[in-house]
Amino acid sequence: MKSDQDLYKRLRELPKGQLWQSEVPQFDAASPRERMQGVALIRALGTIFSRCGTEEEKTAVRGWLTGLLQDPEEKIRRYAMAALPKMGGDEGAEAQMLRLLKEDGGERERRHLGRALEKIGGSATLSFMAQGESLPALTRQKVQAAIARRENPGTVELEALLPGKPGMQINLRCRRGLEKILKQEIEEQLDPSIFRLGQVRPGCVTLTPLRSFSLAMLYELRCFATVGLRLGLIENSSGPGWEDALAACIASSTARKIMMAATKGEPRYRVDFPSRGHQRGAIRKVAQQVHALAPVLLNDARQALWSVDVIPVGSGPKKQRDAIVELRPRLYPDPRLGYRQDDIAAASHPPLAACMARLAAQASAESEEPRQVVWDPFCGSGLELIERSILGGVLAVQGTDLDPAAIGIARANFAAAGLEHVSATFTPGDFRDAEQVAGIAPGSITLVMTNPPLGRRIRVKNMRGLMADLLLAASKALEPGGLLIFTNPLHDGPSSPWLKLEYRQAVDLGGFDCQLEMYRKLVKPRDRKTS
Repeated sequence: MKSDQDLYKRLRELPKGQLWQSEVPQFDAASPRERMQGVALIRALGTIFSRCGTEEEKTAVRGWLTGLLQDPEEKIRRYAMAALPKMGGDEGAEAQMLRLLKEDGGERERRHLGRALEKIGGSATLSFMAQGESLPALTRQKVQAAIARRENPGTVELEALLPGKPGMQINLRCRRGLEKILKQEIEEQLDPSIFRLGQVRPGCVTLTPLRSFSLAMLYELRCFATVGLRLGLIENSSGPGWEDALAACIASSTARKIMMAATKGEPRYRVDFPSRGHQRGAIRKVAQQVHALAPVLLNDARQALWSVDVIPVGSGPKKQRDAIVELRPRLYPDPRLGYRQDDIAAASHPPLAACMARLAAQASAESEEPRQVVWDPFCGSGLELIERSILGGVLAVQGTDLDPAAIGIARANFAAAGLEHVSATFTPGDFRDAEQVAGIAPGSITLVMTNPPLGRRIRVKNMRGLMADLLLAASKALEPGGLLIFTNPLHDGPSSPWLKLEYRQAVDLGGFDCQLEMYRKLVKPRDRKTS
């Protein structure tokens, strides 16, 4: 009801103390009719305390919600069933729900009890079902997944050997515009006797594994965002039978072999539709069919180790397109980013930082001794400086940022990266004052590499002025022949005639295009005479 939704929106804006100390006692003391009118309080309580309640507070709220499972009104019991899983549930709540199942409160209540038990149920629920009590088969596998999640979360084994064959396809996905840099990295890093390079499409580079391989081999690359192992193609991804086709892909021999080989613990998966929203009803149907075909695979929407991504391809309305089905390992944290101790809200996308670093390394003059001195005027959490240092050839890095907290995070991340051979200095302050604040003398830097504020997550009053100041500061700090690499949200070039454009590529930075540009500082005539 609209009134329930309106009340919920109002209540969730209240302080949690007021909800618990004032609204709950009023609800408990109200008449049956008033309790029905205020039922949205139960939902609001579950939402607020699950997000910001202490363990003591959650325990108290959980006890109150469990008591509501005995309320004579089915609607109040149903709201409590939906709120309890957010609190984590406990044996008392599970036992009360199982008692309700025996009382046969109707098909709707039975359905909601089953869904709640999918999230909080444990061994008692499995025993209940083993005694012949009727619950959907999906409930059993959800409970099994929940038990596995609590007792043995498991891991994806990067070193495990996976079956490779000429017809298999691996999709390495990246930001659109970075695929050429990723392709070059693949050609340099991967063994061609194991991986054959395939198609290069916007935002994706395809590989074929010629023999057994491991995920660890792929995660030696730093320029991709996600790896997807193709399971199949669904023709007309919203047409008749598409759920059956998706279930067949997930339960296929290829998917089972991969998940079984590379999972320590129970192989748990979730289904994601990156461009179509939640699709909860369809996912339940697919999960039921997968469990019937391959009971060893457990559907788990919460902390699954694998994601099955359904990605539309081609043109036309998204729901009518064909769709690729990919199996993606869910690795948190990313094994390539073990150095990341903390982050900031406007931090760079790590594969973008890796691509910028690779572009810089390829364009820099080779030397037997590390000689590159790198400055990031907007260093944030330090990703660009770390990624460039990992590639070698760096003598020292300088990071400046207006935010002192970001400087502290950058220092911690750089220290965790174990780059002791690189001298690192991080200084809070405005990049325009770098000479005075950070001691960055004119002509002392070989590479300026940065991802400046782009006006999306951080408002910039005068973007053109900021970019002009950045170009001026870079031109001043760079030595002759030095490089400037940055993401440019504008189409303006540098004002200095001594910066020559060597690379420009439009890159999708999450719904908007930006130019990834590289300039080289020219050698002025007087510099040639001096040298």
